[in-house]
Amino acid sequence: MRLHPFDALRPRPELAPQVAAVPYDVVSRQEAAQLAQGNPHSFLHVGRSDIDLPEDVDAHDSRIYRQAREALDSFVAGSILVREGAPALYLYRQIMNGRAQTGLVGCVHIDDYEHNVIRKHEKTRQDKEDDRTRHVLTLGAHAEPVFLTYARRPEVEVLYQPVLLTDPLYDFSAPDGVRHTVWRISDPGTWIDAFRSVPHAYVADGHHRSASAWRAGRERRNSNPTHRGDEEYNWFLAVLFPHDQLRILPYNRAVRDLGGKSPAAVLQALRQLGEMSQTDDPRPSQPGTFCVYLAKTWYRVELDETSIQRHDPIGSLDVSLLQDRVLGPILGIGDPRTDARLDFVGGIRGTAELERRVDAGEMAIAFSLYPTTLDQLMAVSDAGAIMPPKSTWFEPKLRSGLFVHTF
Repeated sequence: MRLHPFDALRPRPELAPQVAAVPYDVVSRQEAAQLAQGNPHSFLHVGRSDIDLPEDVDAHDSRIYRQAREALDSFVAGSILVREGAPALYLYRQIMNGRAQTGLVGCVHIDDYEHNVIRKHEKTRQDKEDDRTRHVLTLGAHAEPVFLTYARRPEVEVLYQPVLLTDPLYDFSAPDGVRHTVWRISDPGTWIDAFRSVPHAYVADGHHRSASAWRAGRERRNSNPTHRGDEEYNWFLAVLFPHDQLRILPYNRAVRDLGGKSPAAVLQALRQLGEMSQTDDPRPSQPGTFCVYLAKTWYRVELDETSIQRHDPIGSLDVSLLQDRVLGPILGIGDPRTDARLDFVGGIRGTAELERRVDAGEMAIAFSLYPTTLDQLMAVSDAGAIMPPKSTWFEPKLRSGLFVHTF
C-alpha cells in the first residue's frame, strides 16, 4: 500500500464537536437539516449543502455544488477550519459502547484503487458516482474519508501505542455517545515504510466516495497538460483500520407483502428449508440461521448446513442464502437492487425497528440476519466478486469534517 501524508484542513480544537458531522449518505435531506439546525459550523453545510437551499432545488442542481464550495470557503475564511501547515498523518480512535477501533488517517493512491490494490465488494450506482465526482471537483477537495480495512500486520501495530500516549488534538463525544479522539503522528515516514508491507486494503464503507475520487483524479490528470504524477489529485482521503478491530452489524430485510400467499403458506414453505421454531430471541446466533417476524411472532430458521456451499464466497453469505431460498422462491423478490417491495434496515436500528414496521402495517414480514464477517468481506473482494446489495453495516460511522484533503 502506498500512503501519503497531507496538509489537512481541520477544525480548531474547540470547534471540533460542532464541526464533526455524520456522513452525507446516512441521512436524508430533512434529517441533515434537523441535525444542522442552529449549528452554522456543522460540516453538513458542506456535505449536504442542499439543506441551505430551497426544498424544490433538484438533488443534482449545479447550485448545490456551488453552495458546498461556498460553505467550505466560508469555513476557511472564518478560521473554523485551519490549515495544518505541513503534511501529516493522524490516528483516529472511536469508542462505542466500550469498544474501541483505531485507524490511520492519510491519503491513498487512485492508481492503487484502479489496479485493485484497494479492493471492492460493492457495485456502485452511476448517479451517485456522478454526484460525488461533481462534489469533489467543485470543492477541489475530498471532504469525507473512505473507510478502509486491511489484514492486521504486526509491523504496523507496534507503531500505534507510542502515538496514543501523546496528547490528542481532539477528544469529544458526539450526540450519539460515540467518543472520537484524534492524534497527530510526528513521524509519518515510519508509517509509510510499514504500510509498504500491507498488500491490500479493502473498501469497508465508501464505495461511491472512492470511485468518485478515482474519477476526479483521472479527470484532473486528463485536463493537465503538464501532469507529473506528484499532484495531490492523485491521492484521496481514507481511514485505514486493522480488520480485527472492526464490527459489522447485520443489514436486515423487510418485505411489503407476502406475494399473494397467506402467512400459513409462507410458514409452511419456511419449514421445508430446515429446522424452524418460535423464539424469544430475534437475533441469529450463528451463520446459516435467520429469524423471521410474521404476524407478531418471531421464528428461527436453521438451514441444513450440508446444503450450504461454504467454498462459494458469494453463495454462502447469509444475505445470499436468504435471497436464494426465501425472498426469491417464496416471496417473489426478483432483483433485490431494484424490487420496490424489499427494504433494507441497518442493524444499528435493532430488531425492534423490524417489529415496529411490521406491526404498523408498513411491511408484512421481516428478517433478522447473522452479520457478514470481515473474513467473508475480504474473501469476496479477493475473488473479485460483488456482494449482494446492503450486505454490511459498519458502526460507528466516521465523522465528517475532522479532516479535509485539498488538491
